[in-house]
Amino acid sequence: MITVKDVEHVAKLARLELTEEEKEKFTRQLGDVLKYVEQMNEVDTTDVKPMAHAFDVVNVMREDKVVYEQTKEELMKNAPDVEDGFFKVPKIN
Repeated sequence: MITVKDVEHVAKLARLELTEEEKEKFTRQLGDVLKYVEQMNEVDTTDVKPMAHAFDVVNVMREDKVVYEQTKEELMKNAPDVEDGFFKVPKIN
């Protein structure tokens, strides 16, 4: 059973300031959620395989093929400034 103290503790961890009305409201709502979860725990799932998705979805994969690989020189042409073969960027303080 969720108590107001539990809600206050979670609010403190989340750095939330709650009014007394919000504390009571969230205590009720979280209690209702936990009751629902308890109902779901009563369902017999012994013959149900674990799944990651509700539908039988399969990822369509393709083979990775390099069509065109740019050389370092081609890539460095895009740099506004280069030093010793590397991109030169402004210093960040």
